[in-house]
Amino acid sequence: MRLGHLGEVKHGYNAMTTRESDMLMDTGYQEMDTNEIVEFQDPLQETAFVIVTGEVEITWDGKTEVMHRDSPFDENPYCLHVPHGKTVIIKALKPSEVLIQKTVNERDFEPVFYRPQDVQSDIFGEGLWSSTAERTVRTIFDYENAPYSNMVNGEVITSPGRWSGYIPHTHPQPEVYTYKFDKPQGFGACFIGDNVFMIKQNTWSELSSGYMHPQVAAPGYAMWYSWMIRHLPDNPWRKTRTDVPEHVWLLDKDAKIWEPHRNK
Repeated sequence: MRLGHLGEVKHGYNAMTTRESDMLMDTGYQEMDTNEIVEFQDPLQETAFVIVTGEVEITWDGKTEVMHRDSPFDENPYCLHVPHGKTVIIKALKPSEVLIQKTVNERDFEPVFYRPQDVQSDIFGEGLWSSTAERTVRTIFDYENAPYSNMVNGEVITSPGRWSGYIPHTHPQPEVYTYKFDKPQGFGACFIGDNVFMIKQNTWSELSSGYMHPQVAAPGYAMWYSWMIRHLPDNPWRKTRTDVPEHVWLLDKDAKIWEPHRNK
């Protein structure tokens, strides 16, 4: 259980977590200048490359695709997911930021290139609790469409003043969140167990096994975060969660929630 803050993302690789940590994953941002070329090849780890902003050419196995994205809030991502040992070359066509997630995986699998239309996008919390936890949840890949992977990768868009990761829940698999706001001064709060942390632009949180982890965005500021899960051996994350018992009553469709009585 830990919170980190990159501050301003700088040119080059900006590391967040490492596979030697409890998160079991290398995660970070690659910040690139126009016409810069970076080559990646990891003999042990599978890797996911997700475009956050900008435009890049990405090449593997003699194939080249373009990933572009003006806004992570308004557009689904592109993503390339490759097995260990695969060489990937990225050329920035404009200033770009790419999120990188890696973990050890001995399996070989065919690389998968996800386009925005391939990304599952759902509205969670719709119509519940006066819409105070309504958010957009995007799933790029998980155990259902990538059972050969040891990772899960997705995104959440939390509207201003609303909650996500709600109701409070836990799962044994480690998870990393990394946050951005639609305005650089935006902020919110991350709950990890009984601890509460302020989250800002380029904060990340490390969610260890058994800790509940709801989030909230401050009014006026939309919050994007990537969610990256590491499957455990013989215990992959299959959209399974354990809701915190004292809050389960909120799932009752007839749950009575206090509302203010205003003088007319």
